[in-house]
Amino acid sequence: MSAVAPTTVEASAAPAGPAPDRGGRRLPRTLHPMAWWIWALALATAVSRTDNPLLLLLVLAVLGYVVTARRTEAPWARGFKYYLYLAVSVVAVRVVFRAVFATGITPHDHFLFSLPHLPTPDWYAGIRIGGPVSLEALLSSATDGLRLACMLCCIGAANTLANPKRALRALPGALYELGVAVTVAISVAPQLVQSVQRVARARKLRAGRTKGMKALRGIVVPVLEDALERSLRLAAAMDSRGYGRAGTATRASRRLTGALMLLGMCGLCTGAYGLLDATAPAFLGLPAMACGAALCVAGLSLGGRRITRTTYRPDPWLLPEWAVAGSGVLSAILLFSDLGYDPAQLNPTFYPLTWPGLPVVPAAAILLAGTAGFLAPEPAAPVRRTDTP
Repeated sequence: MSAVAPTTVEASAAPAGPAPDRGGRRLPRTLHPMAWWIWALALATAVSRTDNPLLLLLVLAVLGYVVTARRTEAPWARGFKYYLYLAVSVVAVRVVFRAVFATGITPHDHFLFSLPHLPTPDWYAGIRIGGPVSLEALLSSATDGLRLACMLCCIGAANTLANPKRALRALPGALYELGVAVTVAISVAPQLVQSVQRVARARKLRAGRTKGMKALRGIVVPVLEDALERSLRLAAAMDSRGYGRAGTATRASRRLTGALMLLGMCGLCTGAYGLLDATAPAFLGLPAMACGAALCVAGLSLGGRRITRTTYRPDPWLLPEWAVAGSGVLSAILLFSDLGYDPAQLNPTFYPLTWPGLPVVPAAAILLAGTAGFLAPEPAAPVRRTDTP
């Protein structure tokens, strides 16, 4: 009998559904990706409600805790720090623009320094280039940039925690092609990060490597080559699986589906405008939104009939999914309800310069979203199995 050489197999992801181990306990499983997206989008909606820097910093702390506690070892789970770098750059750009285009400076502000003033023509009145820069202006611009940075980090947390390939399986059949495009676009950043890390590790193994800007060519060219190879492999895989086939759908059914979706999206946009504008007629609010939603559902239902897909081991939607998604939605509801706190505390002003207060109810709502860090099941660590003779 011939001997079998020992082999090592490493699994990077746990099964989707829970399975009992030998002791009768439940093994760790991957949370449904849509639960993470609902949680992140709801938290981003809550962030759009406030300009309070204390609450925004609390949101960043909650995001950091949840990502650290529940991210996996997958390649897309390593890119959250790059979203943080992007967030810092957004704040910096916002502050620089506010300092260069100095407007709204009053004699009561605390002046820090002055930039050279550039004269502008009469048709460019109202905007100054250069001039005195105040502390109030910089703090106000930093707060505006911090709010946008928090929204970007919310999207980054969803990309870090949710498996984009498993999220694609949960989409309706009519949105499958659009979902593929979105999934490929979302996966670009994590794949580029992985390529950069792989090239950097390879460069460390070579002697005499350059540093600084001289090393840019040695990093960019291999990364772009790797991205091109990934694109070609993806195109070949999609073509071999019959991606983009029309199936049994007729031209009339495709046109009807597109018309229903287009009218439905117009209805949703009209309804959103009617709800945000208090002077709009009543029929432009909830009735228009309900009509648009009904048309979208009809279009999705009609378009899904021509696409037949099977799912191997679908992700379950159990109590942890409800808890994680509900914590984010409830946080957004509490910040939009204005119950138990003064709405002015969500948008403090720096004119005059005062320290912003920390409202209790909004802070508790943000901390409630942070409970997803332990409500979600713990992800399984990479499993190493060794087969011996």
